[in-house]
Amino acid sequence: MEFSGFILHLRGFFFPRSYFTPGLCQSVAMLPPAGHLLSLLLVIGTGGTASSPRLAPQGCYVAEEAGERTFRCSQAGLRAVPTGIPNDTRKLYLDANQLASVPAGAFQHLPVLEELDLSHNVLAHVSGAAFQGLAGTLRHLDLSANQLASVPVEAFVGLQIQVNLSANPWRCDCALQEVLQRVRLAPGTETGIVCGPGARSDLVGQEFLPLVEEEELCGTGQGGARHSTDVALLVTMGGWLVLVVAYLAQYVWENRDGTRRPLKRAPALPVHSEDSSTLSTMV
Repeated sequence: MEFSGFILHLRGFFFPRSYFTPGLCQSVAMLPPAGHLLSLLLVIGTGGTASSPRLAPQGCYVAEEAGERTFRCSQAGLRAVPTGIPNDTRKLYLDANQLASVPAGAFQHLPVLEELDLSHNVLAHVSGAAFQGLAGTLRHLDLSANQLASVPVEAFVGLQIQVNLSANPWRCDCALQEVLQRVRLAPGTETGIVCGPGARSDLVGQEFLPLVEEEELCGTGQGGARHSTDVALLVTMGGWLVLVVAYLAQYVWENRDGTRRPLKRAPALPVHSEDSSTLSTMV
C-alpha cells in the first residue's frame, strides 16, 4: 500500500489533477510495471545518464568481409588511433588519415587482429611496442606511403608478418637491414624501398635491397663479409711484417758491437828446434 501510494504521488507530480480525463486515466493505467519505474528513478537519481556502448568515430564503420569482422576508418581525418574498435576485429583499415605516430600497445586490445593497414598517413614514429599483443595473430601489415626514415627492430620481435615498407624516405642503415631480416616483404614491394634524404648522400634515391649486397651496413651480407675478410687479411699481414722488422732490428742491435771491434791477429804457432834444424839441412 505504501508503494502504491508513492506511485500515485509520482503520477500526481507528473500529471496534475486538471489533466486527468477518462481517456488519460486509461493511458495512465497502461504505464509500465513498478520495476521499470524503479529503473527510471535510478537513472534520474544518478543524474539522468545511463551507460551506452562506445560509438565508432565519425567516418568509421563495421562491416563483414568474407565472413570476417572488418573495421574501416579510411579517409576519416584521424590524427590518432581511434578508440571503440570492436575486440573481435580481424581487419583494421586506418589508411589515408593524418596519423603521425603509433604509440606502444595501440592495438593490444585486439586479440584476433590479422590485417592492419596504416598506409598513406604521415607516420614518422613507430614505438618499439606498437604491435604488442599481436604476436600470435597479425599476418599482414601495410606501412607504405608514410614518412618513416627508420623503424625499431623491436617492433617486429615475435611477429610472423608480411609487411609493405615501400614509399618511405628510409635512412638505409643497419637498423633497416635488421628489420628486413625479421619480416617478409609483400610481393612486388621490394623495389619501393628507396633511400631518402636522411641517408648517405651517395645512397639517396637508390633501392635499398641491392645495396645490402654491396655495402657494409651491419658488417654482414656479401659485401660486408668480403670487406671484413680483406681487412682481417691486411691486419694479419701487417702483424707479420711488424714482427719481421722487430726481429731484424733486434739482430742488428745485438751485433753492432761486433761489427765495430777490430779484428784480432791469430797467435803465431811455436816452432820447435828440431824442425828448425831439419829446415836448415834441407836448405
